Amino acid sequence: MATRSDDMTGVLLAGGRSRRMGRDKRFLELDGRTLLDLTLAGLEAVFSTVIVSVADRDPRLDSLRHRVVTDVVPDRAALGGLYTALSASATPRIFAAACDMPLLNPAVVARLLTLAGNADVVMVQLANGLQPMHAIYSKACLPHLERMASANQLAIQELSRASGLNVRIVPEEDIRDLDPQFLSFLNVNTPADLEFVRKLLSERR
Repeated sequence: MATRSDDMTGVLLAGGRSRRMGRDKRFLELDGRTLLDLTLAGLEAVFSTVIVSVADRDPRLDSLRHRVVTDVVPDRAALGGLYTALSASATPRIFAAACDMPLLNPAVVARLLTLAGNADVVMVQLANGLQPMHAIYSKACLPHLERMASANQLAIQELSRASGLNVRIVPEEDIRDLDPQFLSFLNVNTPADLEFVRKLLSERR
């Protein structure tokens, strides 16, 4: 892994609602580490500065060594967290990932940084669609996110169509050599997902 990036901030979107899981998945454990810790480690391998964005303050996060920011636009799901973190970032661009991505691959993230150029939005296009929770955003996105939040239009991938933004869509072929199964993009949304990742980690051992 190359030297960690200082000109972009890593953002962990850790809202905490976890409706499909039925309990707060941030603190579910895999191999003795929480989903939050596993995903955070992936970001820490690439970025010198990391921000954790949450919907509401949680005392269990007080011990984190990273800055924790709370949604300034409530009840807007991941879009609200993205807007909050991008507003709070001291760097002009961020890389955002969801906290339920325990197989986040630092090499894939670093590849996106090398492909970003001066783009305001960098998203990967997989067979199942764009991946807005494993993507790069610039502060030029803020007015668009604000407009979307006001209109309750919460599909972040719609930023890829926003007028005036420089958008880079990365085809899956550009990262397949690093992550042939695209596990870096795997979300743990249900108990079945959790068991699947647990089995993968067991096989790796």
